[in-house]
Amino acid sequence: MRIGELASRAGTSVRSLRYYEEQGLLASERSTSGQRHYDEHEVERVTFIKKLYAAGLTSRTIAELLPCVDTPSLENSDVALDRMTQERDRMTEHIADLVRTRDDLDALIARARAHRAKFEPRADAG
Repeated sequence: MRIGELASRAGTSVRSLRYYEEQGLLASERSTSGQRHYDEHEVERVTFIKKLYAAGLTSRTIAELLPCVDTPSLENSDVALDRMTQERDRMTEHIADLVRTRDDLDALIARARAHRAKFEPRADAG
């Protein structure tokens, strides 16, 4: 199938498919006129790649995980599990950092409100 059909069937853009190919995540055959052609199984691959991106993984990390899909083995599975665990731990730390930052912002908002309240007219004044 050609790139437009793959994009339509996988629910993505032609631009994304070109990017996936540029990153080594997807491969195509080229016609003599230079058009990309893909096998039927690439629809499932593109859907899987989209899920990995949606999970917050980078193209580099996705490239490290794809051998588990392309050539399943105990070794490739172990490597993929280790890599996914590293990514989850990285995300967990990032979430903790975001929570700390949000809490700091909440404290600043409370102080700003308290300071602002000093300037509001009192109901008993007047």
